[in-house]
Amino acid sequence: MVRRAALAAAAAMALLVGGHAAQAGPEIVSGPGYMPECFAPWNDQVKYMQWEKKEGPYRIALVNGFVGNTWRIQMIQTAKVYAESPGIKDKIKEFKIVSTGTDAAAQLGAIEDFINQGYDAIVTIAVSPDGFDRVIRLADRNDVVLVPFDNTLDTDKVMQVNEDQYQMGKMSGEFLVKEMGKTSGKILEVRGVPGNSVDRDRHQGLRDALQAAGNFEVVEIVGNWDTGTSQKATADALAVHGRFDGIFTQGGSDGTVRALMDAGHPFVPMAGEGENGFRKQIALYAKDGLKGLSYGQSPGLVAISIKAAISALEGNPMPQMISVPIPVADYNTLEDGVNYWSDLSDKFFTPNEFPPCDVNIKAVDIMQQTAENVN
Repeated sequence: MVRRAALAAAAAMALLVGGHAAQAGPEIVSGPGYMPECFAPWNDQVKYMQWEKKEGPYRIALVNGFVGNTWRIQMIQTAKVYAESPGIKDKIKEFKIVSTGTDAAAQLGAIEDFINQGYDAIVTIAVSPDGFDRVIRLADRNDVVLVPFDNTLDTDKVMQVNEDQYQMGKMSGEFLVKEMGKTSGKILEVRGVPGNSVDRDRHQGLRDALQAAGNFEVVEIVGNWDTGTSQKATADALAVHGRFDGIFTQGGSDGTVRALMDAGHPFVPMAGEGENGFRKQIALYAKDGLKGLSYGQSPGLVAISIKAAISALEGNPMPQMISVPIPVADYNTLEDGVNYWSDLSDKFFTPNEFPPCDVNIKAVDIMQQTAENVN
């Protein structure tokens, strides 16, 4: 009888603990969320999450995957600068950065380790869009805010941060139509890596904008988001198709411009990525007809993700999927030392300003940092 009572008590305790675990993590609440001008919901179907308020300052970790390209290096440099910036530094007790490579198991292990160490929030660029269920549950049980950004997860169980790739294509198409001043013509579309969702969404946004505005012929080539590839593919397209009235390129934008110059093709309205080299070209040749729009998938997303994590820890309701304002400049708004830098590398990604979020990280400060881990 005593044993039966003890077992019943144990079962009741397990139910209580299990019930508590199920209720841990964020609550689903109604919108609008905190700072909607910055943390905009992806669409009107996005739910809102609210974590129990914690007193700061907070322990925050960035768990990156691989660090083998310019964008990732600049992202880590940006995170270091932002963590030390006024208004943020006093909210962070401890900030660590690790890069785990392309092994998903290593990244998941690093996230689990930070959760078990008692960190309050973890921002991450996911190596894989799935396989995170276990760490999400662990984060919820420990009231840890987990924020994937850029490469996001196929789940609605965590708060995520990204830019709207479809909108990038759409705004680019609308810009070209406006600058060309006509409802028909031939457009060169320099696409990114085939099969990638970013390429797919930008392409669809462009096509929808052009279709809504008129009857345009579009010639597609593949540039792989690479300057050299884009330059060669553009040169081949010019040799085959002759003159174009406008150009949309997803990356390697400066290579596309060089191909135009090499072929003696007149400058035309062009929308492209946020490489510093492309913005230099726009500033230099706008008077000659290179009416350019430069958008960007910014390494500064890491700053918005850190800001979102802190806002959630402070108890604010947040959209589950945050659509970050797209940093964009055109030939009318480019300013040396502000949104492009004539004395910096062409490969530097310039868009790091997000005025609605009060984030504007200076290039000089970013370039002074390294991509080393912060232990």
